[in-house]
Amino acid sequence: MKNDFRKMEDEMDRLATNMAVITDFSARISATLQDRHERITKLAGVHALLRKLQFLFELPSRLTKCVELGAYGQAVRYQGRAQAVLQQYQHLPSFRAIQDDCQVITARLAQQLRQRFREGGSGAPEQAECVELLLALGEPAEELCEEFLAHARGRLEEELRSLEAELGPSPPAPDVLEFTDHGGSGFVGGLCQVAAAYQELFAAQGPAGAEKLAAFARELGSRYFALVERRLAQEQGGGDNSLLVRALDRFHRRLRAPGALLAAAGLADAATEIVERVARERLGHHLQGLRAAFLGCLTDVRQALAAPRVAGKEGPGLAELLANVASSILSHIKASLAAVHLFTAKEVSFSNKPYFRGEFCSQGVREGLIVGFIRSMCQTAQSFCDSPGEKGGATPPALLLLLSRLCLDYETATISYILTLTDEQFLVQDQSPVTPVSTLCAEARETARRLLTHYVKVQGLVISQMLRKSVETRDWLSTLEPRNVRAVMKRVVEDTTAIDVQVGLLYEEGVRKAQSSDSSKRTFSVYSSSRQQGRYAPSYTPSAPMDTNLLSNIQKLFSERIDVFSPVEFNKVSVLTGIIKISLKTLLECVRLRTFGRFGLQQVQVDCHFLQLYLWRFVADEELVHLLLDEVVASAALRCPDPVPMEPSVVEVICERG
Repeated sequence: MKNDFRKMEDEMDRLATNMAVITDFSARISATLQDRHERITKLAGVHALLRKLQFLFELPSRLTKCVELGAYGQAVRYQGRAQAVLQQYQHLPSFRAIQDDCQVITARLAQQLRQRFREGGSGAPEQAECVELLLALGEPAEELCEEFLAHARGRLEEELRSLEAELGPSPPAPDVLEFTDHGGSGFVGGLCQVAAAYQELFAAQGPAGAEKLAAFARELGSRYFALVERRLAQEQGGGDNSLLVRALDRFHRRLRAPGALLAAAGLADAATEIVERVARERLGHHLQGLRAAFLGCLTDVRQALAAPRVAGKEGPGLAELLANVASSILSHIKASLAAVHLFTAKEVSFSNKPYFRGEFCSQGVREGLIVGFIRSMCQTAQSFCDSPGEKGGATPPALLLLLSRLCLDYETATISYILTLTDEQFLVQDQSPVTPVSTLCAEARETARRLLTHYVKVQGLVISQMLRKSVETRDWLSTLEPRNVRAVMKRVVEDTTAIDVQVGLLYEEGVRKAQSSDSSKRTFSVYSSSRQQGRYAPSYTPSAPMDTNLLSNIQKLFSERIDVFSPVEFNKVSVLTGIIKISLKTLLECVRLRTFGRFGLQQVQVDCHFLQLYLWRFVADEELVHLLLDEVVASAALRCPDPVPMEPSVVEVICERG
């Protein structure tokens, strides 16, 4: 730059000189051409006016040619450009003639446009174009509005008939996703085009026109919704929700556009209500499915319990059956939760609606589905406690025992696990009150208690029936001297042992009182003690019945009262104690209704001693068995004209031999 700076300055000076020369030259040229420029401007204005006049004079022929070629839009534009001028200069004869010719041509143009519009063969854009041209030609807007909606109704009703044909009985209905796609692209898409065109064409109609369009959309929309609901109702029997949720998502998405265009028609709200109603129906369907699965599990248990045992091959035990039922129910619950969870997935368009963020989760899934099923399961289980008949109807006692353990397991762990799982999957944003876990657990525990109590009654009545028939069908006055324990007593011991094994499969042992060292011998001390001697002393003969009854009643005052139907605890000892109390109490009441001979009394003595040998080990307190059996023998002695008891050593020999 140091070297070339002086050179650059010289060049800039020359450039400034040249620019001054050019400016001066340009000013001289402009001054010279000023007059010519004004004349040229005037000539250009005259030329433009002549062109406009030429356009006006050529307008009838132009319009005729456009109508013949079908260029209706061009014709309307020509008419629009010239109409203001013709109106302004219609008092001049030449312009009036042009205007008359144009009116004849535009009338014919309007007639052709109306004919094309009424034929309705073209699509919605072409129909809208016809209406737009007719409005530009000055046709009455209200009349065109009615005709536009009438033609649109015809096209949309054709779409509705097509959808209805898919629901007919003859052809197989397409899957629900395909059906909603068809309705969305056909009817909903057409309705959007109609609404957009109507609002663009008839915006000048104001609120009255908007209400007319809203009523039109509301009427046809309700018919479309009815068809959709019919198709969705056919889907309620299926178990998979994925396809249904996708269909509902597309149905809901498609109605966003018309819902925004036609807010007054309430289409978007109606679509949301349909989705919510389908979701509620699906919850009901899954609840029925869980109930059916539970009943199916019970049927499987019944069949397993009733199946004959093949020699050398044991069937599934109660513990295995219980585990199968529990795992099957839990898997069905998890499957149902996974199925209904699809309604709240983030990618689903309606999942952000208030219903699916609140009420659906809390009242629908948690309360309606899960809590509803648990309560239904408890009610179904309790219904087995109301079985008619003396022996509990056709309900297997093992099923009562299994259900009681199942409900107890639900109370201790399963209910808490299921509800925690539900709350984690469905983040509840609803403040509605829900059932506490403690309440459900209390209901399950009460159900388990009722079932176990009913099991005790059923098993006690089965053994009681055997004992009652054995007492009522025997002639105790003329019986022979006892040589053996009666077979029914052996059967009672066998059945009690089997029940003990059965209960032990599902329940813990329980707490017993400390057993005495002579538990198997106490019967002899009871039946042959000083109390026994006094009771069977010769002074207590039939000649002095009042004294005997008095002594017996006084003894009862000081003996411990036995509550036969006391509450049953959840352990094996309590269950067996309840069954044995019912059985021995029945034996006692049956003995009180009979009269015994000497050998009859001795047979009762032998039978009771045999029961004492085996039953004491099943109960919580052996004194219970002693008291009841002592009472049985005492009652038989009171009803014996010749009460001579058998020697304890002989009783022992007979029982050991038996």
